[in-house]
Amino acid sequence: MNLSTKKSTKQKMMSGALAGVLMTSLGVAAPMMALTQTATAAPAGNLTAAKRLNKLLTNTKSMTANFSQTTKGASSGTFTGSMSVQRPNNFRWETKSPSEQLIVANGNSMWIYDKDLEQATKQNVDSQVGNTPALLLSGDPSKIDQNFKITQPYSNKNYYVLYPKSDNASFKSLSMSFSGGKPVMMVLNDTLGQTTSIKFSGIKMNPSIGSSQFKFTPPKGVDIINQ
Repeated sequence: MNLSTKKSTKQKMMSGALAGVLMTSLGVAAPMMALTQTATAAPAGNLTAAKRLNKLLTNTKSMTANFSQTTKGASSGTFTGSMSVQRPNNFRWETKSPSEQLIVANGNSMWIYDKDLEQATKQNVDSQVGNTPALLLSGDPSKIDQNFKITQPYSNKNYYVLYPKSDNASFKSLSMSFSGGKPVMMVLNDTLGQTTSIKFSGIKMNPSIGSSQFKFTPPKGVDIINQ
């Protein structure tokens, strides 16, 4: 396996895991520095935190943005690209640099297309939010507290930390923060000990997005893998 193929494989592993997370919440996580900047504000109770996060997610019916994604750990790297999400159940995550990859989901299935490997993988979208966070964004925000313990460390900051209740979840915690009602960053700590940070820019809230953005047809000659 050459260096280019290794990078593409690593990127596929990273982005595949993140796809579910972003479908989850449109989400955003606060940088770790936020944990130390406002120690004077008392934490909100779990019920209050859940209601506040529910309101933010409910107000986010669709979103487009550019992203910069950095992972630290066994699979380190930085990738940039663009994303689109729309309720219900629609998601598009397109990495453009340093290599090209496309992830498209529509609620029933998710495609991961790796241009360098000439390979397209089709997966079923898990309906259990506790196993994958895929429905936090596209599902019913009012039900997220059934699957996650939701905390708001500082009651005067729109910064939330979610802990999955399921023992089968692929991540340990997901931190989300909003600025002016917009998701600006996400930090995901996975079960492999890796930390992935995603920063959003050029955010557009609740735009009209054509349905073609959430459809994918594998190009001719591409290997198709069903999982």
